[in-house]
Amino acid sequence: MKLKSILIGAVAAALAMTAGTSMAADYGKQELTVIGSWGFLDHWKEREGPFWTEQIPEATGGAITANAKSLTELGASGFEVMRMLQVGAADVVYAVATYVSQDSPELEGADLPGLVSDLATYRKVIESYRSIIEREINDKYNGKLMVIYAWPSQEMWCNLGDRSKKEVMLSELEGKKIRTYSVPLGDFIEGIGGTAVTIAFGEVVPSLQRGVADCGITGTLPAYNAKWWQVVTHNIQVKLGYAASFMAINNDTWNGLTPDTQALLLEQAARHEEDFWTATANMEDVALRCNTDGPCELGQTGNMVPVVPSAEDQARVKQIFNEVVGARWAKRCGTQKCIDEWNATIGKVAGVELSL
Repeated sequence: MKLKSILIGAVAAALAMTAGTSMAADYGKQELTVIGSWGFLDHWKEREGPFWTEQIPEATGGAITANAKSLTELGASGFEVMRMLQVGAADVVYAVATYVSQDSPELEGADLPGLVSDLATYRKVIESYRSIIEREINDKYNGKLMVIYAWPSQEMWCNLGDRSKKEVMLSELEGKKIRTYSVPLGDFIEGIGGTAVTIAFGEVVPSLQRGVADCGITGTLPAYNAKWWQVVTHNIQVKLGYAASFMAINNDTWNGLTPDTQALLLEQAARHEEDFWTATANMEDVALRCNTDGPCELGQTGNMVPVVPSAEDQARVKQIFNEVVGARWAKRCGTQKCIDEWNATIGKVAGVELSL
């Protein structure tokens, strides 16, 4: 009887060990090469970097680690990262959609300036268009879309010299050299009579100092963090929309991961995405105060002159979208399928219809 009890106990222990082994996640062992955004911006410091250097290693018990570097550390501009993903030089990249749309006009479709002016509507726009962005990243860049998010409201920041000037009309920017980072933004600048100058984000401050550009376009918080307030005088608060960004993983890398690793990354990526949207919403008003006359909980006040657009200029923004930005993008997009997809998604959310 005693022997029988011992045998039963041994079998039960063996079964328990087998069950424990089968239930343990199989993450394999791998270090991924990750390229984030700009190292001096909050998205990298508070979300992108910690996600790969802390959260994922902790969630996988150290099985999945990352050699994660920002664009700043790499001395890169941000225009080239999808090529690096495509050829496998990077396993994971964070990219601004319009920075990397050389092979895909569709990627520009989410960020046509003058279409959307509030974050809640913009998120609906992005969600409606998500499957198209996902397809384009897969087909054009051999990547799998994992996360999509927004940079804060894109506005204009100008060096107009005289800080006593409190009102500025868009018509006064005619002839000005204005930094852009995408073709649609260039279309908008040309629509107001300015000259579009494409400058990588990390090079904007010295370009403004040297007079290569008179104004620049970027998000409210990036403008503050990059200290644009040291070289410009006015924040012209014409909301040109937001800037879609995404995290993508090389398809070959993805396919080489274990099913358990894929499932965990998808779960963690969903939380990662929500963190971005929450942060962008929370920091919008803070950044506007910090760039202008405060109070600023982030540090030094920028003391730029805030310029709220007149009703006339707000109407002009919509006119430029209809007559220039949207019309030119439709021609670049070039096919009825592309236009139909946009109209059925973004156009439906925004109440706009484009045509070839």
